[in-house]
Amino acid sequence: MKSLMLPLVNWGMGAAIIGVFALVCVVLAAVVINMVKSDKKANTEASEMDKEDQTL
Repeated sequence: MKSLMLPLVNWGMGAAIIGVFALVCVVLAAVVINMVKSDKKANTEASEMDKEDQTL
């Protein structure tokens, strides 16, 4: 009698796909954090320039 165990899952490929997904999530989170931090700096610099223009 043949084995009834059917190889339905390729664990190597599944682990690789999970790894790629995790890497994409980390990169996207880093991009968003970088955008948020750079936006705050740009806003403070712009507001400081506006204050300087108003005083002149």
